[in-house]
Amino acid sequence: MSYDLSRKLVVAISSRALFDLETENRIFEEKGVEEYAKFQLEHEDNVLKIGTAFPLVNALLSLNDKFEEPIVEVIVMSRNSPETGLRVFNSIDSHGLNIVRAAFTGGEAIAKYISAFDVDLFLSKNEEDVQDAINNGYAAALIYDNPKHFEPDNNQIRIAFDADAVVFSPESEKIFKDEGLEAFQQHEKDNAYNDLHEGPFAKFLRTISLIKEKDPNLIKIAIVTSRDSPAHKRVIFTLRHWGVKVDEAFFLGGVNKKEVLKAFNAHIFFDDQDVHVKPASTVIPASRVPIRQDRTKNP
Repeated sequence: MSYDLSRKLVVAISSRALFDLETENRIFEEKGVEEYAKFQLEHEDNVLKIGTAFPLVNALLSLNDKFEEPIVEVIVMSRNSPETGLRVFNSIDSHGLNIVRAAFTGGEAIAKYISAFDVDLFLSKNEEDVQDAINNGYAAALIYDNPKHFEPDNNQIRIAFDADAVVFSPESEKIFKDEGLEAFQQHEKDNAYNDLHEGPFAKFLRTISLIKEKDPNLIKIAIVTSRDSPAHKRVIFTLRHWGVKVDEAFFLGGVNKKEVLKAFNAHIFFDDQDVHVKPASTVIPASRVPIRQDRTKNP
């Protein structure tokens, strides 16, 4: 009988998002694939240091100890070759992570394999792979560098989401960019009781919300958005209609998100704009969600 991933939260993660491989990546970029492979083989038994997404992955895997059947599956999806990928698995074992499945594509693009594993979330430091995943309808984010002094909560998983273009579609955000704040506020006020359309992370938010229902203390969810009153109401009503309960919501109206996220102590923050992600990434693990690109060409 085949192993069924459809009833689990499946997280696919690149080796660079899970471990600190920046030195190795510089070798690859500056000296090429042969020198990179040589370095990995020579250091095969050297345990890699943790990367930006390691605390999140470790915390999600710990959920499997809380239930009779495992509910989380983490899969390494890497452009490494199987041979150079051996160092990654050696480090997984050394760090005690229960990760047993991997896809090492030998340089091939990752996105085309995501559907084969029923992936709910893909995290990577390769912008091309993340963009491809988003374009194909998957929740994916580009992980930023590891914050220096982050200390994760060991008793609770804390996940923070931006609203527009992440949980919800970029439709309202586009009105703000094209027509200005006043038009945006009026549009959201007029449509306060009309649900926002789903964004790339709507399904992932629903999935972790269902896990949270099993034990509300395991996961804490926050919405951290630049919206403020009266645009806040549409967010609250949409989540209510979706049956999703968040623990905290911050309607900041342009106030810097960094300090709120530091206080919330998020294991991960998802936002679509570098202007928010970059400052946040200095204090907590943060990631950018690219805007989906329409690949249909006009005739």
